Amino acid sequence: MKKNLKSMLVIILSIVFLLVGCSSSKTSKETSEKSGQTKTITDSAGKKVTIPSNIQKIGDAWQAHNEVLCILGAGDKIVSTILTEKGRPWLYTVNPKMKNALTVFTSDSVNTEELVKTKPDIVFMPLNDKNAKKVSDLGIPVVQLNFTDFKSLKECIKLTGDILGEDSKKRADAYISYLDNKLNTITSVTSKIPKEQRPKVLHVTSLSPLTVDGSNTIIDAWIDTAGGVNAASEVKGNNKQVSMEQVLKWNPDIVILSSNTLMKLNNGKKSIDKLLTDQSWQKVNAVKTSKVYFNPDGAFYWDRYSAEEALQIQWAAKIINPDKFANIDIIKETRNFYKTFLNYDLSEEEANRIINDDDPVSK
Repeated sequence: MKKNLKSMLVIILSIVFLLVGCSSSKTSKETSEKSGQTKTITDSAGKKVTIPSNIQKIGDAWQAHNEVLCILGAGDKIVSTILTEKGRPWLYTVNPKMKNALTVFTSDSVNTEELVKTKPDIVFMPLNDKNAKKVSDLGIPVVQLNFTDFKSLKECIKLTGDILGEDSKKRADAYISYLDNKLNTITSVTSKIPKEQRPKVLHVTSLSPLTVDGSNTIIDAWIDTAGGVNAASEVKGNNKQVSMEQVLKWNPDIVILSSNTLMKLNNGKKSIDKLLTDQSWQKVNAVKTSKVYFNPDGAFYWDRYSAEEALQIQWAAKIINPDKFANIDIIKETRNFYKTFLNYDLSEEEANRIINDDDPVSK
């Protein structure tokens, strides 16, 4: 009997301590929020995340988002990243403080020991990153982000600005205004082009195996904005493998080779030479009329889920409908964008290197 009473007493005390602990934790959280030390946001995964109000150190596991942080004035706060200088030389050129950041993330893993050493106040991760829980379990607030079109791009920029504070909020508003202005300017022209008169554009991410970008992608969105029709629209998603027979059936008027890693594995520039001399590709309208282009690549890939989509739509509009956008000076626009949003004085030569998908000259 005594043993039972003792056991019950232990259970009761355990419950009391648990309730007190939960109450204390909740009270502590509420006190922190009331004092302005923390705030709660909702990320792209729909999760409420409590984050510090004053963020000084940032970890970023989403490749595209590192540039967003730079645009919002927080590039110098990146202490841990998924990027390397070799992989993103232009970003490290415009934001040399990136060189101080440790590369602790890969596309499928995280070095938690090295991450903890960098002491980030917050970690940004792409939506549904399988390492999100692992990082969160370290006691570091994890914010998952995502965008798949221009609307969600703007939402991502705005949320990041809200997280970082007043100065970043203003920068986010300025970027969104610029993007909206360019979207409106271009679509005011392209929206009047009947679908049957629009050039068919094929965006190729790899020649071997042959992969393309279809509908429900940011690529599809900028092709449409620029006044084209995605030749691969019947395929849904990014990096979809297709046959040469299918490409011949689509018979695109314009082919744009992605500047992504897949294309560069075998030297992207040589890919054009290979394509132009290939007997099968020579049957395609785009090759017959020499309308094969390599996509620009700057601080991040212009064509793939990048803040530089604001430049991509202008470049693409001039490529796809040159007669309607003769007034676009993409070199001037690129230099203006880098000065305004990345606080970097891009020379005309450097802008040309970005347009031609060339790395910066080593200094």
